[in-house]
Amino acid sequence: MKNSNKSLVKSGLILSLMTFASRIMGLIREMTKAAFLGTSAYADAFGIAFMIPNLFRRLFAENAISVAFIPTFRGYIEDAVTPEKKAETQEFVSATLTLVSFLTTCVVVLGILLVGFVVPFFYNNQTDTKIFEETTFLTRIMFPYLFVISVAAFFQGILNGVNVFAPSGFTPVLFNGIVILVTYGLTPYLNNPDNLPPEALAARAMSFGVLTGGCFQALFQWPFVKKTGWKTTLTGLKKAFTNPGTRRVCALIVPTIIGMAAYQLNDVVSTALAGKVGTGTVASLQYSLRLQELILGIFAVSIGTVILPDLSGLAKKQKWDEFNEMLTQAIKIIALICIPVTFYSLVCGKDLISLVYKSKSFDDNSVAMTLQVFRFHIAGLYFIAVNRIISPAFYAQGNTKLPTLAGIICFGVNILISLCLAFPMKGSGIALALSAASLVNTVCLFAFMKKMPGMKAGKIAVSMIIYIVRICAFSIIAAAPTYFARQFLIWKLDGCGRLIVYGVPVFACALIFGLLGAALLIIFKDESATAIKKKLRCK
Repeated sequence: MKNSNKSLVKSGLILSLMTFASRIMGLIREMTKAAFLGTSAYADAFGIAFMIPNLFRRLFAENAISVAFIPTFRGYIEDAVTPEKKAETQEFVSATLTLVSFLTTCVVVLGILLVGFVVPFFYNNQTDTKIFEETTFLTRIMFPYLFVISVAAFFQGILNGVNVFAPSGFTPVLFNGIVILVTYGLTPYLNNPDNLPPEALAARAMSFGVLTGGCFQALFQWPFVKKTGWKTTLTGLKKAFTNPGTRRVCALIVPTIIGMAAYQLNDVVSTALAGKVGTGTVASLQYSLRLQELILGIFAVSIGTVILPDLSGLAKKQKWDEFNEMLTQAIKIIALICIPVTFYSLVCGKDLISLVYKSKSFDDNSVAMTLQVFRFHIAGLYFIAVNRIISPAFYAQGNTKLPTLAGIICFGVNILISLCLAFPMKGSGIALALSAASLVNTVCLFAFMKKMPGMKAGKIAVSMIIYIVRICAFSIIAAAPTYFARQFLIWKLDGCGRLIVYGVPVFACALIFGLLGAALLIIFKDESATAIKKKLRCK
């Protein structure tokens, strides 16, 4: 278990650094979008257009690879001790690539043909037809992104299956950098025979950047995949569909597609409701989510990605004590990170949003819209993060049905609350619905955990609740003086430049909050903080 923990920390640190860089670049990409598009109708159009192919990306790429391919591939690798077994593994790799390529190509073609019938679902009857047309055009530009990013996800699955995380961790950095460069470089040179506003041209440039960035994500990983020794060749469709490995992948993924579709439909319905309640609501929700995902991507996704192969190995060997210990430790680490971030964000949210986004097209009204949404989004940060940690524990044992059922319940709760709150509360109601549904999802996962062999649901839940209460208490204590420090700084810096009037409170309050929180952890000898410190010293 000691070597396993060291591997978890080492891989987690590498991936977290890469993911941190990618999230920072993603934030800069969103800042670029804010500067060029603000919360205009064309910002909503780009958000809707990108969301549609992105929905299928999560179903075909992220879902298939994390839930089905990696556990199956890992099993093949552990059994590949003879030339015959290695040949079977290679056949499985080729069959999977063929299957992914064929299915995503079909979806891309259908998506381009049918998107004109889908876009009106996201707007009300008063929306200008030019916005309909522009959203359709942007969606058609970006739909092929689904194919290239699915291939990139397949390459990532191979690399992660052999515990190589760095190349895949870097590709989002590359993607976001390309989107930013293309937006700045292409926008001034696009033809404009229809006298479209500058926001429309910038949205088109960003769309081309998304497609270009997806291509580079796949191309960048290919040499690293080649070094692993597994060939990225195609096979016949008949062999692809009848291969025992791909059939197992399909058996695992088909039920999760239902659950994941339900989960991702949260985004679809939420975006549709946002488009109907007012201009700029879609954009403000996405700006808020980008800040939230900065934390989720750095820690929750990184830890969830790293522990999946190790949990799969422990489950196969039926080492349940080590399995539960690893899962519990990951849950506590997420609490140690996300809960303090939540309290800090509630204190300094306005300054943070203004510092990051306020410029050019992103004015005071945009700040106010985004802040209202952000406060409700950030309240659900921990539950969204912990769901991404608990779900791999089910996948590691080949159980995809229970997380699927939890996803369906979460979807129902989110839609019900969104329908009740979207029109009276607008974006804030949609954000609150997501946070409440995430809490319900967490409760469901723990309830279903009791049905899993070897998993001590009650013990893990009690340990988690006690730790949450402890960290909440520390965060409240640290937040109180931070709040008054912020008020003082805002008063003293009134009238200074944007970077000073917003930047100083953000960083000074973070320092105050962090020091107070660290002092409390040291004074009360927090076990998770101590464990992280010891493992870092072992590096």
